This record gives sequence, C-alpha cells and structure tokens, in this order.
Amino acid sequence: MERNDLCWCGSGKKYKKCHMAIEEKMKLHAEKGEIVPKRKLLKTPFQIEKIKESAAVNTAVLDAVAEQIHAGMSTEDIDKIVYDVTVKHGAVPAPLHFEGFPKSVCTSINNEICHGIPDENIILKEGDIINVDVSTNLKGYFSDASRMFKIGQVSEEAERIVRVTEECVNLGLAAAKPWGHLGDIADAINTHAQANGYTIVEDIGGHGIGLRFHEEPFVSYVTPKGSEMLLVPGMMFTIEPMINEGSPDFYVDEENDWTVYTIDDGLSAQIEYMVLVKEDGIEVLTK
Repeated sequence: MERNDLCWCGSGKKYKKCHMAIEEKMKLHAEKGEIVPKRKLLKTPFQIEKIKESAAVNTAVLDAVAEQIHAGMSTEDIDKIVYDVTVKHGAVPAPLHFEGFPKSVCTSINNEICHGIPDENIILKEGDIINVDVSTNLKGYFSDASRMFKIGQVSEEAERIVRVTEECVNLGLAAAKPWGHLGDIADAINTHAQANGYTIVEDIGGHGIGLRFHEEPFVSYVTPKGSEMLLVPGMMFTIEPMINEGSPDFYVDEENDWTVYTIDDGLSAQIEYMVLVKEDGIEVLTK
C-alpha cells in the first residue's frame, strides 16, 4: 500500500498512521527468518468488536454452567444449559455439528483430556473434576473458553492438578508480549508443569480464532522460548494447555471417534483463555 492510502483494516486512517509501522516491523522479523503471521490473521477494529460480542456470550454461557453444575446432574444437562443460554443470546454453539460433533459443548471428566461428549447416562459424582469447553458463533464471529470444575470434595491429587493448570495458564499469559513469540508462552507453561511433575499433551494445542472456529496458528505448549510465530498486534488465539498427571500420550475413543483419554488412566486438566495481542499488551477476551 502507499503511505497515504486508507489502511486495509478499515479503520479509516491512512496506512502510514495505522498498520504501516507494524507491517514494516514484521518485514524486519521475517528477514531474520522468523515466522510472521499473514495479514489475514490480524483482526481489524470492526472484527475485534464483533468477536468481543461473541466472547461476552461465551462468558455468559460458562457463568450459567458455573451457577448450576453439581453432583447428580448429567453431562447432557450441561449440554442443555449451554444450548439454551447460547440461543437465548442469539448465537449458535460452535461445536454443534462441527465436523460431525453431535453436541453443543465438550464435557471431559477425570481421565478424559478433551472432546468428551455429553450423555444423559454420564452422571457427575462427588470427587469428579470436569472441563467444560464452550465455543460460540455469534453471526459468524467465534469465541472459545473452558473452565475446570471440581464436583464437591475432590482428592488432593485432583485439587493439585487443577490448581497447577490454572497457574500454568496464567504464567503463559504473563509471558505473552507483543513482538514476542508463541514459544515464550509454551516455555512458561511447560516449565511450570514439569516442575510440578506433570506433562503436557503435545499433539493437541491451541489455535487462532475469531473469523472461524479454528484458524492458524497452531499453538503448541512444548516448544522453546523464542520459537514459533511472532506475536503481532491484531493476532487472536487460545491459550489452553492440556496437562496430564502421568504420560502425555493419549488415545481416542474408538466408538465415538472424538473423546481423548490419557493413555495411563491418569487425571488430566485444561483451562482455556482466548486472547488478543495489542500494541501495549495482551487482552483476555474469554476465560
């Protein structure tokens, strides 16, 4: 673009007053051999506002689950809460029928790493830990977050893995800086997980989000500091490490072809934030 052209992002500003400095800086990093995002991964001001509206619905849905979750309810009951609250806000549950997924939310209990399918026959009981992963499509704009819930009194082991997972996510968030790298987030998370005797699932990670349910980049949590894609203002992605009590290996349920289990039947926990890279820091959009 020419300096005095209106910026491609739709801000109404001239390119020289908007994205020119950012893209020139990206070019310098690219010339050093670093991985830089394509322009399409940088959300425009209009897109950001629309995605934030989706994120507000996503948070409202998780808050509704938090108010009602209890021992004795089924995971199908959770699915109904998610569907009803999402639709009430004029949105659609993003997982519903996504690549054949049959429900509105993922409910993963104890040794289930992710993609647990709600079922009227799966009843929450005292001592369970469960990840409820909610994703929202509001008029074509996507948001995503998950929370861990402890059902009643849980074991010391369950309490600890949930606490350490939350610490890992917050350390990853603190390590995320504009013009840093995705590997900085991974290193902070992996270091803390290993220091506490846990492992991180390597082949399933976070993802870009906003205009589609899953976008580039893939967000690993086991890569070195200073590696992976450059964090450029306008990028949007999830921080959602899956932390295992034992081996990082897993297997997928052969019957439903979705639910992912720990290979050794150990506990697993996951907490997911959705974040936006800004020029002055990182903004958490959902948690």
